[in-house]
Amino acid sequence: MYVIDGHIHASTPVDFIKVKDAKIVDDLCMLVTFSTGETRLFDASELLQYDVFKPFANREVFNDFSIDHGVLTWADGDIDIAPEGLYSRTYDYQSNTSRTMPRTKIG
Repeated sequence: MYVIDGHIHASTPVDFIKVKDAKIVDDLCMLVTFSTGETRLFDASELLQYDVFKPFANREVFNDFSIDHGVLTWADGDIDIAPEGLYSRTYDYQSNTSRTMPRTKIG
């Protein structure tokens, strides 16, 4: 366990983290897979308070992202967020598909 910027992390610290994949799942929310192998939930709504992220108010801008050398970017690279900063703004996520459903006995 370690602490970065007042956040407690259960895993081991990573010197250099990259974004491997991302997928929009809801309004200003996406699932982000990091080079650590973790898939985490990112809610960008809190970023709208910062001028650089105001274009996200137009959901088409937010939804049109790319990954450039492990960094999540928007607007042809005019907007980006460092992977470490992105990671610190994400939440643990566990897919329902990884859980097994209880079996019910019929009859």
